[in-house]
Order: sequence, then C-alpha cells, then structure tokens
Amino acid sequence: MKILDRYILTTYLKTFLSVFIILMMIFVLQTIWLFIKELAGKDLDVVVILKFLLYYSPKLIPLVLPLTILLSSIMVFGNFAENYEFAAMKSTGISLQRAMAGLSVFIVILGIVTFFFSNNVIPWGEYNSYNLRKNIAKLKPAMVIAEGQFNEVGTINIKVEKKTGDKGQYLHDVIIHKKANSGLGNYTTITAKNGELIGQENSDILKLILKDGYYYDDTPPKKSKERRRRPFTKSAFDVYTINTDLSQLNDVDLDDKNVEGKYNMLNVSDLNYTIDSLALERDEDYQKLSKNIYNRYSIKNLELSLKPTTDTVFKGNILELYGNDKRLQIAELAINSSASTKQILVNNQKSFKTKATWLNKHVIALHEKLSLGFACVILFFVGAPLGALIRKGGLGLPMIIAILLFLTYHFIGIFAKNSAKDGTFSPILATWFSTIVMFPLGVFLTRRATADKGLFEFDHILIPLKKIFKFKTGSEDFADGFNHDFSDFKRYKEDKLLSIIKDPTAYNYHESGKIEALYTLEERNLDLQAIRQKGIQIDETFETSKHIVNQVNIYSKIALVFNITGIVLLVLFFILRNNKMPDLATICIQLSVISLLVYLVYYIAQQFNIIAFNKHLKQKSNQYNILFTILGFIIYPLAHVFFKYQTKADLSTNAIQHLN
Repeated sequence: MKILDRYILTTYLKTFLSVFIILMMIFVLQTIWLFIKELAGKDLDVVVILKFLLYYSPKLIPLVLPLTILLSSIMVFGNFAENYEFAAMKSTGISLQRAMAGLSVFIVILGIVTFFFSNNVIPWGEYNSYNLRKNIAKLKPAMVIAEGQFNEVGTINIKVEKKTGDKGQYLHDVIIHKKANSGLGNYTTITAKNGELIGQENSDILKLILKDGYYYDDTPPKKSKERRRRPFTKSAFDVYTINTDLSQLNDVDLDDKNVEGKYNMLNVSDLNYTIDSLALERDEDYQKLSKNIYNRYSIKNLELSLKPTTDTVFKGNILELYGNDKRLQIAELAINSSASTKQILVNNQKSFKTKATWLNKHVIALHEKLSLGFACVILFFVGAPLGALIRKGGLGLPMIIAILLFLTYHFIGIFAKNSAKDGTFSPILATWFSTIVMFPLGVFLTRRATADKGLFEFDHILIPLKKIFKFKTGSEDFADGFNHDFSDFKRYKEDKLLSIIKDPTAYNYHESGKIEALYTLEERNLDLQAIRQKGIQIDETFETSKHIVNQVNIYSKIALVFNITGIVLLVLFFILRNNKMPDLATICIQLSVISLLVYLVYYIAQQFNIIAFNKHLKQKSNQYNILFTILGFIIYPLAHVFFKYQTKADLSTNAIQHLN
C-alpha cells in the first residue's frame, strides 16, 4: 500500500470509528427510552438489560452505518479540501479518483461484510431480542396493564381508562372479561368505577378489588330447553374481589426462545424458501376460490334439463330454452349466487390482502439484506465528492448536510416500503428505491468534483435569462484580456490583497477583483474601518451600498429557507395522506402554509431592498424586472441565485468606482 493510500485510509478510519461509536451510543440511548416502559419496574438485573441491548444493537446497524459512512466521507474529504491537501495532490498529478481508489476498496469490502452481517447477525439479534422482550413482559403482569386497551392478565382481559398511584395500583373505569372454565368464549363481564391492585413481592396471587360496579353473566346453560329461554344474570356490587393465580406467569425463563419464523429473523436461504412457500400457498388459494365460485353456480345441474341438438345455431335469449318454472329458478339462482359470491369475494379479499402483505414483508426483508451493502457504497460516492466540493471539515456544515441527505434517503425508503407492503408498489423496487435515487446524485457529485467545478453552476441558465431580461453587469465583457478568476485570492497575503484593491490591473486582474479582494479580507475578520486604516479609501456611498446588499442577502436566505421548507412540507402532506397518516398530514399542511406566508413576507422585504439598492445606485429598473419579480416568486430557488448574482455584479460596479 502506498503512503498516500495509507494516510487517507488511516484518517478515514479514525473519523469513521469515532462517528460510529457516537451515533451508536445515541441510538442505543434512544432504544432505552423507547423500551423504558417494558424494562422499568420488572426488577431486572443489569445483566438482563445489557443482554437486551446487545440483542437489539444489530438492528440499529442499517441506520447507523449508512449515516456514519456519509458523515465520515463529508468530514474527511471536506477537511482535505479545506486544508488544500487536494490542491497539493493535484499539483503532483493525483486526481480525486486516485485519492478515492484505496478508500473505495475498503468501502466495497465493508459493503460485502455488511451483507453477511445483515444475513446472520441481525436475524440472530432480532430472534433473541423478541423472545427476551416477550419473556420480560410476563414477569409482572400488573405492570403490563396499559391505559385505554385490553390487557390479558391470567384468566381475565382487563381494560382501564386511567391508572393512578405511585405504582399505578389504583384503577378507574374498569372493564373485565373473564374466560370461561372450558376456555371457549368470554361470557362474564364485570364493570366498576374504581379498582385497586394488591399483591406481595413473593406472592403468586394478584388481588384485584373492584368497587361500585356491575356483574353480567350470559353463560349458555347445558340443557337445550334452558338455552331457549336465553337466561341472563345481572347484579350490582359495592366491593368485588378477584384473585388471579400468577404462578405460571411469574415462573418465566428469560432465556426461553420459543418464537421463531418471523421474516426479520430469517436469513437469505430461509427467506427464499418461505417466499416460495407463501407464493405457492397464494396460488393454491386462488385456485380453490375459483373452483368454489364456479361450483356455486350449479351450471352443470341446469344443463341436464337441456336436449342437445346438432347442426343448429341459436341466436335468441338463452332463457327461452327453458320453461317458466326453470326460468324463475334460474333467475333466483343467479341473484342468490351473485349476492353470496360477492360476499365470498369480499371476505376472501381481506384474507388475500393479509397474506399478500405477509409475503411482501418477506420480499422486502430479503432485498434489504442485499441493498444495504450497495447503499453504503453509493453513500460513500455521495459524501466523498460532496466534502471535496463544499471544502468544509469538522462537525458543523458537514453534519447538517449529512443529516439532511440521510433523512432524505431514509424517508424515501420508509415511504416506499410502506407503500409496497399492501401491494401498491413493487416490494423489490421499494427496497432499492432510495439507493436508486441516490445513485445519480453520487455520479453527478463525483463528476463535478473530478472536473474541479463548483457544486452548482447556473451560467447555462443565467446567461440566456440575462439576454432575455437585458440585465447588465459591470464586467460583462470577458474578452478584455484580464483575468476574471479570483479563486486564488484566499491564498494571497493581506498586503497583496490590499494592493489588488488599489490597482487590480497591475496584477492582470479585472477591476471587479476589487470587491472580491475586499470580501476575502472581510473573511479574515477585517471590517471596513480596519481596511481604511490600511490605506484603502472607501467612501460612504459604497459603504451604504454594501449594507443594503447585506440586507438583501439576509432576507433572500431566510426567504429561500422558508420557501424550500414550505414546498417540502407540502409534498410530505400528499405523501403522508396517501400513506394513511392523516394527523401528520394535517400538521404538514398547516406548517407548509405558515412557512409559505413567512416566505411571502421576506420575499416582499427583499424586493423593497432591491428597489432601494437600485435607487441608491441611481439605476433605472428595466421594464422586464417586474415580470421577473412575479416569476421569481413562483420559482424562487432559481430567482434567489439570479438576484444574488445581479446585486453582486452591481456592487462590483460600485466598488470599481468607490474603492481606491
């Protein structure tokens, strides 16, 4: 391995491991918070809790690993670009692809390892965590009673509207269904306004004291004559006590593993076998249903009364072949058969939908194991060139960009999979959909970083628009023999930048380089007053112009944020509504309207500042500017770039006149 590859790999691994550990700790803490209700109050020792976290941790890898690769790539390559290490590499003839080559091999190997991990370790963790959770839930059934839903405790199903007390022992608005001794049916119902759970730590008996309630019993008698009378028992009580034996429930082996076969507990070979079995079972169900419907029409029985004739063509009504009695019988049979067939189809539709959802979940689980490794590779080729383009390392801007990209990737996958479970979207395509969406972005970013271009360039859009709307800039003629590329200014020392402001042509730069040199000095924490003290003459006209442009840029950025936020929330509204999430959809549409209203306010404020800037420069507004202002409100992301470009060009013209 060459020194450069070893240096890049070592740097990347340090960042990768640090980010992975931090993110893993965050997600583990989130897991504890998620399952705190199941773990608290069960007298579990530390070993059991750690075992639960160990079993659940592999399930977090599909979330943590892609985000770690994306964030680490942006941080490392952004740090290389920020410290001009890429510039040094390029000066020796080493391209970005060559710098990424050694690390790409590591990412591909990591993707392959990820497949084996998801195929073996994740099912193992899912299998153990599920069984451990099930066993923990049995330890103290009194703690399992949740408000607003039925909970099975021993031989009763109990529902309470509210629990109070330091241990939740006081119950309010209690409804209980008792199981019959035979185990078939719940014929006894008990209601009470209040109740109290009483139990001792070492006792297997759970005592439930109910107060102010009613007892209903409609157990069918054994004798048929008595059953015809439909007896029903109702009684009221002030205090009623129920004792439930929990000896079997409390005798729980936490290491017992009797649940298996769920789709997320299977590896690739098991999933393939299960998918084939479910597909065959579905086809058999379709065939049985078709034969059942065909036989219900009794067509063969009706054909027995016909006397077949040969060499004839019948063109009349088929009912004319039968007598009146048969016609009535056929009509009644058709009506009854149609009604019953419709009901059968409705009932089977629900059953088929449930089985199709179960099959689709297995298909999704299978392809998730295959797509995870590819996603890691794709996200690397998104993060690495993106870091080289934004030229920022650390945990600031890279963290924000990585989280936004990962949330986009993650939510695209979630919505696609949710749509695929009920069959509205292909389960195979849904699993790969987020990776497919990220693939063109990775190709685009890699090509732009390789060509050493900016993240986005709008010249092919802006130049035609400039010609259409006749906007003018102070440096429109690029064929003047002067250099218009000011990218080297960041490397120049302070004295040279001051000299460029005084006379840019002496260094073969166009006069618009004055404002670029001034911006570079301000990035080094030099304000206008400090620059004046360095011998640069800056009159009040330019200072006022620059202040107005800063206001325009501030309003423009805020407007852009709220514009994008409003549009994204509007899109989420339609997605969530189609995915049967009406509450979240309502929240999104409300926030979208608020964001777009705030965007309107800041857009208007920005336009007033642009008008004030033009008046200050004594420029006449072009007649087409009004049209572009209206269009800019509709397509603001493009207008934002254009307005920023135009005000910067006008400020450059002002700088040529007022900076010396």
